Amino acid sequence: MFTIRLTDVSDDTHTRVLPVGPGLDPEMSALVGATEGADTAGRITVFPRPLRQPSRVLLAGVGAGDEAAWRAAGAAIVREAGDDETLEALLPADLAPAALRGLAEGLWLGGYRYRDAVKAPRSGEVRLVLDDPSAYAESLAAARVTAEATWLARDLTNTPASVKNPEWFAGQIVAEAARRTGLTVTVRAGDELERFGGLRAVGGGSVSPPRFVEISWQPPGATTHVVLVGKGITFDTGGISIKPRDSMKLMKKDMGGAAAVVAATLGAADLNLPVRITTLVPLAENAIGGGAFRPGDVITHYDGSTTENTNSDAEGRLVLADALAYAAAELSPDLVIDLATLTGANAVALGKRTAALISPDEELVTALTAAGEAAGEQMWRLPLADDYVEHQRSDIADRINAGAGPGVITAALFLRDFYGPVRWAHFDMSAPSWSESADGELTKGATGWGARTLLRYLSALDGGQQAGA
Repeated sequence: MFTIRLTDVSDDTHTRVLPVGPGLDPEMSALVGATEGADTAGRITVFPRPLRQPSRVLLAGVGAGDEAAWRAAGAAIVREAGDDETLEALLPADLAPAALRGLAEGLWLGGYRYRDAVKAPRSGEVRLVLDDPSAYAESLAAARVTAEATWLARDLTNTPASVKNPEWFAGQIVAEAARRTGLTVTVRAGDELERFGGLRAVGGGSVSPPRFVEISWQPPGATTHVVLVGKGITFDTGGISIKPRDSMKLMKKDMGGAAAVVAATLGAADLNLPVRITTLVPLAENAIGGGAFRPGDVITHYDGSTTENTNSDAEGRLVLADALAYAAAELSPDLVIDLATLTGANAVALGKRTAALISPDEELVTALTAAGEAAGEQMWRLPLADDYVEHQRSDIADRINAGAGPGVITAALFLRDFYGPVRWAHFDMSAPSWSESADGELTKGATGWGARTLLRYLSALDGGQQAGA
């Protein structure tokens, strides 16, 4: 990651950044007054200054001055800057810590580049000039952990499926966890997956066998145990129920939920959050081959219940079912949250920027929605409508995997069977896991959706505060 540094020393040789918005410095009023809309959040106005120092001044609109507006400003600033350009932002003396966190997150997230991209990473530096830099150290540290987690989720999701098979993904998790203290990782494969019938069925058609990864973070004194589950289909052809070509082009992103929960868990360890976290990552490639599961097959899950496969392109819920059943039977969690790029219906219902949130728990919905709003990730609650339960019934199994009805809701109804008697929430984040263009703090490609929301939520548990807020 490129460097963001707190300092109380200004240097006129570097490009100057001046935030503009409510409470604007009177000396700039005339300048900004002549530039309509300069104070709009995320708006950058450039003033060249030939033969003078600094040679360039950027006016960065911060709108209402809340964290989201500063995040938008940060993303816009870094896009305007050259890759090796050093920027110096003169920040107000009364800046709120949350505003600085937003600015730093915007700078880092907007400046993301995939680690294996042809274009080299940025090498410039951003210096944040403040009267008392030490007062903002915690906010900057929280922003860095959040950005690093999101960068990792984006990197994992952007990685081509020719590299990213289940074994590779599991290896990445092991390597990242080994760089931190307090994390343990268990990787199950082969005969160890005997009871994971959904995972074995979905991964059976690929030459790259499935894996089941369990990450554990158990800090001393933690009183709440959260289980995170992420869908990890490293590529989805649709299986025998094969997808059309256009629908298959981006299916390297079908493990975006797994990337987000892994990144959030690593971030929680970096922040030393006082919450016990167990993260479950079922990894498989849904491919076509002699071992591929078929429509009409009956699958036995970890809890012994059965599913009749009616569509092999509804595979994500099958691997999640095993992970959720494992959590209910073996882990005694206080609550379970799953993230999954589960349905195309997510985009139909809510568009490209908003995840669907489904949970029967009002308190949990309120807390997750607040975390998403603070993090800058959009979500909208959808109902868990029992009207469609009858469409899930099978004559030869406990259920089918692709019942008729609104796709987001019927998928959630399927998963509900496996959560157990605990508080739970389900995110269908297929649509916002990918961006077709740069937009605010999002860059083109994988967004890492969910990592930021989970870190905000976990930071507030067990009496904690949102770090750096």
